[in-house]
Amino acid sequence: MSQDLTNPGYEIPPEIQNQVTITTLDKIYNWGRRSSIWPMMFGLACCAIEMIVTATSRFDFGRFGMEIMRPSPRQADLMIVAGTVTKKMIPQIVRLYNQMPEPKYVLAMGACASGGGPFKEGYNVVSGVDEFVPVDVYVAGCPPTPQALLNGFITLQKLIDTQSIKTVRWYRREPVAPLPVPVLGPDIMYPQKYAEIREYSLKKRQDQQTVAQQTLDQPPVTDAG
Repeated sequence: MSQDLTNPGYEIPPEIQNQVTITTLDKIYNWGRRSSIWPMMFGLACCAIEMIVTATSRFDFGRFGMEIMRPSPRQADLMIVAGTVTKKMIPQIVRLYNQMPEPKYVLAMGACASGGGPFKEGYNVVSGVDEFVPVDVYVAGCPPTPQALLNGFITLQKLIDTQSIKTVRWYRREPVAPLPVPVLGPDIMYPQKYAEIREYSLKKRQDQQTVAQQTLDQPPVTDAG
């Protein structure tokens, strides 16, 4: 068995050391997940080219058990947000995230996905995908090199190694609610802020009615001449 799984907490007699090993359920569970991550196959901009190059023979992320890129979110457990996230695209990204089964992770690849990049002040670009979906690993660069993406994969594997079945969200008793899908209108709208928007609109309407009433209550202006 792999040395990564051994947990020498007990003394094993020398005569059976080659036949018996002791580990924990968490280590077995995490070892299986970290070694068979299936990324979802989609790209948004130039970072997607670097992601494709990472899959070629020169870099070959298949060495880490990640070579099976799935075209369907229902068969994937890693979302690589590779490229610029526009307001027109973010509803689809959140919808795809909700369709992915647990356990699932998100990797923000590049400056655009992490914080808007050079388009941060643009009217059509969101300032980081982490405003809408939970991001587990950030990969810096514009665009990042394939080596940087490989380092992000290794970082994700280290994160998985630290998780425990007792605390992960997909084994809790309460159901995991899907993320609210933002609505694209004149600007992007956050469903989780609908109550705040409704309260603001109501207050603004009341202020307008108050101003109109005060205008009606004022005496008419007459010409003194």
